[in-house]
Amino acid sequence: MSTVKVLPLLEPEAVAPCCPPLTERPLTADEAERSAVMFKALGDPVRLRLFSFIASHEGGEVCVCDISDVGVSQPTVSHHLKKLKEAGLLSSERRGTWVFYRVEPMVLAAMGQLLTCAGAA
Repeated sequence: MSTVKVLPLLEPEAVAPCCPPLTERPLTADEAERSAVMFKALGDPVRLRLFSFIASHEGGEVCVCDISDVGVSQPTVSHHLKKLKEAGLLSSERRGTWVFYRVEPMVLAAMGQLLTCAGAA
């Protein structure tokens, strides 16, 4: 008799691009607010380095245990990762005692779309 319980996989929520290209039309107040949250989170050099490290990491995800040498202590790294996650730029998954972070692909697409010229899209 097996006691293994199979749980259904949850599909990640799709994040729709937040805004049209800046050259297409003026942003609404809501679009500007959503965009500002993302860019504000990346406005800190440590957060930008962390985001870049995770985005460029082989396999698309990084264990928090593998993040080092960003010029701040581990508690500060955790704080910055939390801010990036709150801004919707990262998602995380706990595996045992470690947390793995990944960049949300739709977020990169949304940020890229916002900064693309309307005619070049």
